[in-house]
Amino acid sequence: MNRLKLWLMVLGSFAGLQIAHAQQLPGPVVSSDWLSANQANVQILDVRSDSKSVTREPITTTDKKTGKLQVEEVGGYIPGALMIDYALVRSEKMFDGQKTKYLIPDRQELESRLRAAGLRQGKPIVIVSMGADPSEVMEGLRLYWTLKAYGEEHVAVLDGGNAGWLASGRSVQTAVPPKSVAGDWSAKAYRAALVAGSTDVERASKSGSPVLIDGREAAGYFGITKRSYVSSFGHIASAKSLPPEALFRPAQGVQYFLTRAQYTTLFKLAGLDPSAPSIAYCNSGNLASGAWFVMSEILGNTKASLYDGSLYLWSREGRPLVGVL
Repeated sequence: MNRLKLWLMVLGSFAGLQIAHAQQLPGPVVSSDWLSANQANVQILDVRSDSKSVTREPITTTDKKTGKLQVEEVGGYIPGALMIDYALVRSEKMFDGQKTKYLIPDRQELESRLRAAGLRQGKPIVIVSMGADPSEVMEGLRLYWTLKAYGEEHVAVLDGGNAGWLASGRSVQTAVPPKSVAGDWSAKAYRAALVAGSTDVERASKSGSPVLIDGREAAGYFGITKRSYVSSFGHIASAKSLPPEALFRPAQGVQYFLTRAQYTTLFKLAGLDPSAPSIAYCNSGNLASGAWFVMSEILGNTKASLYDGSLYLWSREGRPLVGVL
């Protein structure tokens, strides 16, 4: 056998091992038990806004009746985790002549940031949020959506995040994380179908298809409250409300995902067809990632997308909202 054939066989075997290795994830959501057993075979990517919490000691208590741990305050990080600040998950870009925040990063920008965090090619990724509050879970889901939009298939999120890890009785580190060795992660083909724009949303609002899902708290949908960067109260005409607090089961200070069957029932109760094309939005594209994740990844709807920039962009363009109150 000549050297060229031998080299090709080695490369083929290596590629096969990488593919088999990358197929280890059991689904889009993994449990603390699964991650603990498979920690050496995945990359743990910790995303959070509260950078000070990384070196903070967690606070837990024990329920005297059940013996279960209650997470009072999340602190520390799972040993070996790669760290990325949530501020780096989104970018500010020039959009119609204006600097516009909260948008998906460009390919080169995303690759640079994730490589700096130490993310490598060819090894499954498990995203870990803080996990104690729905908005924290959404930070992980926004990163998940971003990776999916750039063609990454071998990615999952940890159910309950760091809070769930603590509630399961597992330890965390609170030392300053060591500087990561630069990774080589690369984006794949850009999946534009996952990213909706203002024109898509306007068309959906007028026609009723795809269905618009408002992923904000109910008070925002009904026009009682609004964020300072959204110009008016209310929601986009024809949108259905799916508040973030309805998407998770709180227990022991942790936010856990529901079952597929429970989500199917929830969507129907909210007047949503789980199999219909959809566009999720919120104030800035963070909370909307929850509705998108459940629709796309748990319920398997291949025609679900997220409005990048959401009401921040919509209102900057002078587009209308309708109030219920």
